[in-house]
Amino acid sequence: MPGLLSVVESPTHPDCGTAYRTLGLDTETVTSIRKAIAAVKRRPPDLVVAEFFYGYGNNYAGVNLGNLDTLLATLRSKAPQARTVVMVDKGERKWAEQLATLYPVAAILEQPVDCTMLKRTLEGLLP
Repeated sequence: MPGLLSVVESPTHPDCGTAYRTLGLDTETVTSIRKAIAAVKRRPPDLVVAEFFYGYGNNYAGVNLGNLDTLLATLRSKAPQARTVVMVDKGERKWAEQLATLYPVAAILEQPVDCTMLKRTLEGLLP
């Protein structure tokens, strides 16, 4: 059964547990990037769903583009087979696209994302 890591950091992240189950995914949900990195090290996922937030004027703005840089770097070394779906606000899409030039990102979806859209995207990424 393919494993999915869902990183829920905001209320705009849709609750698609039912859709994940219908796809036969073994889902783990975490609420922070720090917990996501620990989960990746403990059990490398096949799929990751996370929201991207650009790092306006914080530590991310210097070295990293936003909240997902360290997670994607960890995936590259610990779960290179993982396919990542990034959800992003329309105004921050250009930054998510820039992130996708640095790390493997399978899909970028603009918010609002609903479960039907996410399920369709994940279906296309399953082996």
